[in-house]
Amino acid sequence: MSYIFAGDAKFIIEHTEVHPSHEGQGLGRKLVQAGVDFAREKELKIIPLCTYAKSIFDKTPAYNDILF
Repeated sequence: MSYIFAGDAKFIIEHTEVHPSHEGQGLGRKLVQAGVDFAREKELKIIPLCTYAKSIFDKTPAYNDILF
């Protein structure tokens, strides 16, 4: 997962990718979850520009607290 900080209080998830041989194992979701955990720990917000990350955020209302 690649991300970039957008100021002091938020970061943008730009891209999430899993090697094709590991697709379907939930690793992409784990990467997004790691970003969510980091944001909560550091009291940051996330802007999910990556289409995969955005789809996970759309399906997971529990992540609404960290959306920018």
